[in-house]
Amino acid sequence: MRTRKRTLVELAALVGITALAPLLGARSSKPGAWYRSLRKPPQTPPGWVFGPAWTLLYALSAWSVWRVWQQPRSRTRRAALTLWGVQHGLNAAWSPLFFAARRPRAALVDLGGLLGTSAAYAIVASRIDRAAAWIIAPYVGWVAFAGTLNAGIVVLNRERLRG
Repeated sequence: MRTRKRTLVELAALVGITALAPLLGARSSKPGAWYRSLRKPPQTPPGWVFGPAWTLLYALSAWSVWRVWQQPRSRTRRAALTLWGVQHGLNAAWSPLFFAARRPRAALVDLGGLLGTSAAYAIVASRIDRAAAWIIAPYVGWVAFAGTLNAGIVVLNRERLRG
């Protein structure tokens, strides 16, 4: 049986783990002149949108995985937690790939994996906590939208990004 203190410690740990991806990404996601010089697809939102959007999405991700964590141990729970961890790692890798390494194509491949694993997480999570799946749905949607932005940059700048 979980005590209230243990539950709060687990929640704090999951929030801390969730915060690692944006903290790592922030170190390498200073857009700079290179990013500003790229042609962007027309659906690209203003830069100020990304910080609040991702803050909310990471909070939802932490809430979702916490709900899954609270479920009884099972293969399904373990699968959901594994998928969440993999997608979280892929998320953490995107900013360094795109901004620091200036490799939008590699970042797009990473984003494809991120979309697949975050959608799979939602599906598996729904088997043990439907609310957890609905809570992560905006995150999955935003990742899909981010994929259109990343793909648009690759297409619009294909000559420049060769080599």
